[in-house]
Amino acid sequence: MTQTTLTDNRYGPGVKQLLRPELDPSPRRVRVVFGGETIADSKQVLLVREPRRTPIYIFPRDDVRLDLLAPSPHRAPRGHFGKAAFWNVRVGDRVAENAAWAIPAPPAELSAIADHVAFDWGSMDAWYEEAEEVFVHPRDPYHRVDVLQSDRHVQVIVGGETVAETHRPRLLFETGLPTRYYIPADDVRMDLLQPTDTTTRCPYKGVASYWSVNAGGKVAKDLVWGYKDPVPECPKIKGWLCFFNERVDRIIVDGEVQPVPKTPWS
Repeated sequence: MTQTTLTDNRYGPGVKQLLRPELDPSPRRVRVVFGGETIADSKQVLLVREPRRTPIYIFPRDDVRLDLLAPSPHRAPRGHFGKAAFWNVRVGDRVAENAAWAIPAPPAELSAIADHVAFDWGSMDAWYEEAEEVFVHPRDPYHRVDVLQSDRHVQVIVGGETVAETHRPRLLFETGLPTRYYIPADDVRMDLLQPTDTTTRCPYKGVASYWSVNAGGKVAKDLVWGYKDPVPECPKIKGWLCFFNERVDRIIVDGEVQPVPKTPWS
């Protein structure tokens, strides 16, 4: 399917975003689990990519456990698709309100979503692509994550102190985001780092753990993250640490101070 794009400078110059929704049949088997039950299981899902939204999966009604969906009176516009009808998902005593939706009368150009059902990702307990659990949202086939070994000289300054310095960083390039500098723990002042209970999930990298930095008499909370067990597609960052470009004093690469990016984490 031909993509229609525009330039969006939210994350940096030249990042391409869609002008209208794109619907692509996915070759992956996708499953949704709630309350110990598989709510939907399909080999014929559509991957929906919308302007300025994360991708979603929508399922043919025949592949959805409709007996576990109870109609809701809620109605609301759903982006470019029109007005959506909603269902509550009920398994035993557990209820996820308005967690399933469909478009009864989609626009003609989006008629492929007729007789399909979508689910609110965060309201469900787990999502699987084939036999692997996926976090946050579907993996977008047009989104790339590349990790390259580098010999650049990278310094990270926090609170006026050099907290990390290396000549062997691994640079992570991800579509629409600033370059991230992953640094081996041996080149980080681990005595200045304090592990926290914070975790986040990424569909392309896995589950991240966090550290705060105690430097210059102040504590910068959750400034550093790392992946102890990244997804198999991203093994090079296993056990390495990364600092928020947006929140450190500065990151210096080959003697040049890097510009501070503007992102949702600024």
